[in-house]
Amino acid sequence: MSRPVMALAPPRLGPPSRFRTVVWAMMIFLFVNTAVRLGLIAFEADVLNVVPWRMLPILTIGLLYDAAAAAYVVVPFALLALAMPDGAGWRRVHALAACVLFAIALFGLLCVASAEFLFWNEFSSRFNFIAVDYLIYTREVLGNIKESYPVGLLVGAVAALAMVLLLSIRRRIWEAGVADGGTPARRLATGLAILVAPVVSFIAVGDGPRDALATTAARELAGNGYYEFARAFRSNDLDFHAFYRTMPSADAVRQVRSSLIRTSTGTAFTEGAHPIERAIVATGAPRAWNVVLVTMESLGADYVGSFGGKKGLTPNLDRLARGGLQFNQIYATGLRTVRGLEALALSVPPTPGHAVLMRKNNKGLQTMGGVLKGEGYEPIFVYGGFSYFDNMQDFFGGNGYTVVDRTSIARANISHETIWGVADEDLFRQVIREIDARDAAGRKVFVHAMTTSNHRPFTYPAGRVDVPSGSGRDGAVKYADWAIGDFMREAATRGWFERTVFVFVADHTSHGRGRTDLPPENYRVPMLVYMPGMVSPRQVETVGSLIDVAPTMLSLLNISYSSRFFGHDLLAEASSSQRAFMANYLTVGRMENGMVVELLPKRGVRVLDVTTGRELPVEDPKAVRAVRETIAIYQVADAVLRNR
Repeated sequence: MSRPVMALAPPRLGPPSRFRTVVWAMMIFLFVNTAVRLGLIAFEADVLNVVPWRMLPILTIGLLYDAAAAAYVVVPFALLALAMPDGAGWRRVHALAACVLFAIALFGLLCVASAEFLFWNEFSSRFNFIAVDYLIYTREVLGNIKESYPVGLLVGAVAALAMVLLLSIRRRIWEAGVADGGTPARRLATGLAILVAPVVSFIAVGDGPRDALATTAARELAGNGYYEFARAFRSNDLDFHAFYRTMPSADAVRQVRSSLIRTSTGTAFTEGAHPIERAIVATGAPRAWNVVLVTMESLGADYVGSFGGKKGLTPNLDRLARGGLQFNQIYATGLRTVRGLEALALSVPPTPGHAVLMRKNNKGLQTMGGVLKGEGYEPIFVYGGFSYFDNMQDFFGGNGYTVVDRTSIARANISHETIWGVADEDLFRQVIREIDARDAAGRKVFVHAMTTSNHRPFTYPAGRVDVPSGSGRDGAVKYADWAIGDFMREAATRGWFERTVFVFVADHTSHGRGRTDLPPENYRVPMLVYMPGMVSPRQVETVGSLIDVAPTMLSLLNISYSSRFFGHDLLAEASSSQRAFMANYLTVGRMENGMVVELLPKRGVRVLDVTTGRELPVEDPKAVRAVRETIAIYQVADAVLRNR
């Protein structure tokens, strides 16, 4: 009698069951990031974002970017499943390791989610190159978070929520972890397939889906923090020639020169040198005045009463504005202090990527301080924080300024400080000490001071104003104004006061995002020039930006010089060319004649109506001229800064 033939079990195909841990990791990642997106939509409190025809694209495109980011996040789970051998003992080891990995991942996911809300609260955007830059300055950034938020409570809440989530899915994770590990060949095939996903994600998913959305807010909400951070890390120093629309170099130079001639009678360019180098000839004898330029942190025109902003917060600035030159149509070039300092010092438009301060090739450039140094002034940059932040020491020190920062201020002279720097009143008293010392030696000075008090955590010495310290921006603005009033009262007791012109201007506003990428109303900043008896009070309605401050001040001082500046004199040259330059991360542009021209990566161009934000046809003859001139200015500026 023959023996029965045993049927061979068919070989198992498909991914081993233990790779369900990867699926769970993917699902959790998508869930958390969708919850963040919904939370940010609610935080924005814009009813237009929740109408179905806008909400659905935000969520759908957002899911695409979440999946693209998840392809990277699940890699550790795939590697764990791939590397761990099969067998009863190894399966339990794999399950235990997977649970530990999930605990770490959940805590990390929720920490990033919390950080996204904090970043959105500060910048109204997903992670961008500001977040990349802040990795360099962990002392200031972590210190600011510690001073501004209940960090211990937040971390404890995140840890507790991560534990709750882990406990709710622990059985599923354990069951997936102890499941069939498969043969080495099956694990390798599955693992390689998962590891290919990030490559596919990198190649296939670009900015197109997000950029197709109608509004800036929708594009930011549809983004994914991880994806945007990686994108910013790759593209935070874009070469204008490689990513933006350009024209032949000779045509660009001719176009820029034409725009400069239009704003200045008798302009004579220096051939064979810098492409826009030209002689600026003063009409009278130089005025040997000291210059104090105060850059006010985050102070938009909407917070200054005399500029149409909130009433009652800035009585001292309002008084100074009534007694001096009040420039009502000045616009910041960007959304960060480095952009403001770049524009004020260098008089250049905000080219894409890093501000010049943050670049390697940031020395040997013409600065306002350098021009004044040639006239016998000592240029001094005074900052109440540590000047390594945002590379201030390297830039200003490398371009001929004496740098005075937190390390120069004695502990006895500090009444209050935050992670960003000393209180504004302490900064101004240091400014007075610096001028006193030079004046005693008979030297003229140009002081560029950068304040910090109007910055989160919004704390300041008690008893100065009637708003409690740390209660919000209104109190910080009111204190910053008090400190300016105190500074001017103290300066008025000095002999050098009547020989000094004071300039107060903000570096940027506290909110840059709006209905378009470059909403002009959110870039408008206060600027005033004060010197009683020498500068007659009046209001100036010329449209300009921070790049025009240096040429205007040098003109006021009657200084002749060879200029490489892109700005112009707001008091004399600007009547035929009223324009302002603005940038928002990777979008750069110019406002003129009721239009805003936006230049975007991938050679994109938009022309928008200033009042409505409505997109205008780029074929319109006025738009064609505006686009061409805007491209030329940014192209030449980028070439100059890159030593091309």
